[in-house]
Amino acid sequence: MSLDIGSGAPPAPLYERVGGHDFFERLVDEFYDRVEADAELLSHYPDVDDLQGARDRLRMFLEQFWGGPTTYAEQRGHPRLRMRHAPYRIDVTARNQWLAAMAGAIDVLEVAEPERGELIAYFASAADHLVNAR
Repeated sequence: MSLDIGSGAPPAPLYERVGGHDFFERLVDEFYDRVEADAELLSHYPDVDDLQGARDRLRMFLEQFWGGPTTYAEQRGHPRLRMRHAPYRIDVTARNQWLAAMAGAIDVLEVAEPERGELIAYFASAADHLVNAR
């Protein structure tokens, strides 16, 4: 029996729709390449000697959030994004820099709609949520 797109079945998780692990690896690499190229944005990262670790954690988190493997939770527990970022000063300028780097990474990967919109909306919301300084 074939799946009827109009049957009301929920869409596949975004993880599958964008290409799974390979997509998130490319997205995170493109994002962190931008971070490393921007001294001001890079200054917000406390451990510049462990950016590979940061890449891995972000990739695992995004894969899990978007319906992929649960490796992040298995290795690190609940994401607790706000708690994990609380020690770092995140103002609107830092939020905007971070979001611009992520949006640029998404654009380089030429993500089609509606997935592009879903990604951008999530990242904007998450970045807003992490602002903790004026």
